[in-house]
Amino acid sequence: MPSTAPKLGGGTVELDAKAFEATFNMAIVHETVRAEQAARRQGTHSTKTRGEVRGGGAKPWKQKGSGRARVGSSRNPVWTGGGTAFGPQPRHYTFKVNRKARRVALRSALSVHAERGSLAIFDAGIFSAPSTKQAKDLLGSWGPDARTLVVLLESESYAGLSFRNLERVAVIPVEDAGVSNIINGARLLVSEAALPALVARANGKTAEDGEK
Repeated sequence: MPSTAPKLGGGTVELDAKAFEATFNMAIVHETVRAEQAARRQGTHSTKTRGEVRGGGAKPWKQKGSGRARVGSSRNPVWTGGGTAFGPQPRHYTFKVNRKARRVALRSALSVHAERGSLAIFDAGIFSAPSTKQAKDLLGSWGPDARTLVVLLESESYAGLSFRNLERVAVIPVEDAGVSNIINGARLLVSEAALPALVARANGKTAEDGEK
């Protein structure tokens, strides 16, 4: 029997078996989430080495005869105001996850929501204008309040504006919905128009992958 998801407002929607009935692969999901979170890091942290700190050109005191420890520069890392030894430098944190692995992770995340009944579909066309009250009532008809991710098409702006002001609700375009976003949501609400695009990404039929 094919999997289905409730459609808010009445009815059900049949789900793609390949995208929503996959076996959960913890290792690949973990790797993909790490990669997505790492890619968001700016990596702009920077510290000055002893060669970059201003001053310290002259030897503080002569090498011998003072009774003090020998020192060549007042900007060495041991001194206050000196440079930093082995401090952080600008870098990127991204690392590669294969396309097939990303698809497996996305199918795993979608299948978890489908299996536990935390996935629902809605028609974004009902929003003829931005209405937070209408969005709140729609979510209220689904069940108890929970952290919710709403996935939409870019063109469904009225629905996006309606949901974005609600507490514990995040709105994201379908092409930007990553595995970490989907896993982090206690509930997943997908617009009827965005569902085919989400399934296409999970099954490897996206322009991003260079496939048609």
